[in-house]
Amino acid sequence: MFRFLESLFNWSAPLLEEKIPMKKFLIVGLGNIGAEYAETRHNIGFKILDAFSQKEGFLFETEKLGEVGALKIKGRSIICLKPSTYMNRSGKAIRYWMEKEKVPLENVLVVADDINLPFGTFRLKAKGSDGGHNGLRDIQQILQTVTYSRFRFGVGSDFGKGRQVDYVLGEWSLEEKEALKERLEKSTELIRSFVLSGIKNTMNTFNGT
Repeated sequence: MFRFLESLFNWSAPLLEEKIPMKKFLIVGLGNIGAEYAETRHNIGFKILDAFSQKEGFLFETEKLGEVGALKIKGRSIICLKPSTYMNRSGKAIRYWMEKEKVPLENVLVVADDINLPFGTFRLKAKGSDGGHNGLRDIQQILQTVTYSRFRFGVGSDFGKGRQVDYVLGEWSLEEKEALKERLEKSTELIRSFVLSGIKNTMNTFNGT
């Protein structure tokens, strides 16, 4: 009887030690690599992830297809990606890191600029069209779906006819740079909320702010 109980205990022990898999997220900031693009409106995705890195205390390192940083928040494992493929080829990097880290589509958040929103406005959606954004269009084509979460940051549309490219690849005005400080802080709160509270709660809290 003692031997039977001993064998039962030894058989059960590994089960008690088994850990529940950690929930994984992939946060992607869209932008173009190179110092000449660092302070442009089109690079707000990179800028928001840099602010998130500073706030949460992790660093980015050069990895395959991008700069990658990792952190954990309350049992969640978060991979942050700044693709090095340039804006219009962002989908390749996202697919690679989704597959490598086994991140489900519902746990992916893409951060991008939006000229259809006033400067500093937030719009978080669980799905939707590319809205004319080349980076989002490539992601849609590579992933073969429009059902992924995207955080659009308004950069405004203060440009004349035919000047859209110059505008998004132009640098922030002095007034925008000053206002960005608060907007970047708020953006890091949105990312944290997406990870901890989910897309619906985060939409209700941050959209339109």
